[in-house]
Amino acid sequence: MTNKQVMQPQQPVGIIGYGSYIPMYRITNAEIARVWQGGGKGPVKEKAVAGLDEDTVTISIEAARNAVERADIAPSELRAIWVGSESPPYAVKPSSTIVAEALGATPYLLAADFEFACKAGTEALQAAIGLVGSGMGTYAMAIGADTAQGRPSDALEYTAASGGTAFIVGPANEALAICLGSLSYVTDTPDFWRRAYNHYPSHGGRFTGEPAYFHHIQSAGMGLMEELGLRAEDFTYAIFHQPNVKFPQRVAKRLGFTSEQIEPGLLSGVIGNTYAGAAIMGLSATLDIAKPGDRILMVSFGSGAGSDAFAWEVTEAIENRRDNAPSIADYIRRRVEIDYALYARYRHKLLVK
Repeated sequence: MTNKQVMQPQQPVGIIGYGSYIPMYRITNAEIARVWQGGGKGPVKEKAVAGLDEDTVTISIEAARNAVERADIAPSELRAIWVGSESPPYAVKPSSTIVAEALGATPYLLAADFEFACKAGTEALQAAIGLVGSGMGTYAMAIGADTAQGRPSDALEYTAASGGTAFIVGPANEALAICLGSLSYVTDTPDFWRRAYNHYPSHGGRFTGEPAYFHHIQSAGMGLMEELGLRAEDFTYAIFHQPNVKFPQRVAKRLGFTSEQIEPGLLSGVIGNTYAGAAIMGLSATLDIAKPGDRILMVSFGSGAGSDAFAWEVTEAIENRRDNAPSIADYIRRRVEIDYALYARYRHKLLVK
């Protein structure tokens, strides 16, 4: 017997600040295909690549600073900073404490790392909503960031990108977007994994579609809408995890959403799949253009980790604080194209002893 019940905080909460960061370097799929003599076709044209001095921590710090600017609070007011990623720079040492120190939020706060594949960012967001919604803290930050790796010549190499997004959760009366509710759907469906000491992840190929991505996103998204008494037409926008362009388009159609509703948050064709930051970065891009009263559905997916679905309603406050930090469009325009040799150097694909 299943117990489907929407999760709602004891006191109303919402996003009071958000920010993203995308590295400026880009490699086109055509350039990857030139080296490996295959692929390179399809709706994903290029991906963002972290530079030599960038990693999940630096990306998280930049995104977090942008979120603080939009929230207009002091970092010391944060009671928690949680970083979700599958590519942390340390195997044993949390990224969250480094981010907290860089922001000036230490020492009195919670700090932890989340690893839930591509839904690590939304799992951290769930925790932030729970902490603030219970009254244990006034503000909490959730971050999803990755410098995703794909094995050379593997299909993942064409989409595994770098980037991140941070959200600050706080009281509803300060929110840019209020949380209407959330619902998670979790099973052990390992379509994508990386064992200890392996540099690159493995994936189940076609198995990643129906039993993994589509089943979980549809179950979480439809379940939340049913519990809230809402339908696709009641939302202005929808964001789904985007390992590529086709999957979110297909699942949107199955759930009754139009291409116009998902277009603002569909970034995978422009910057690739930022993994833990994919769904929440789509929400960040959508908040960049959303208007007061708009409702937004966001559903993440993580391999072997399930899906988290959220419903948001945008408030009047967004008009006053949106321009306090760079938008997703600003980072997309800041573009420097590199060749495969520089890409291999920047992403440490050549092991030099």
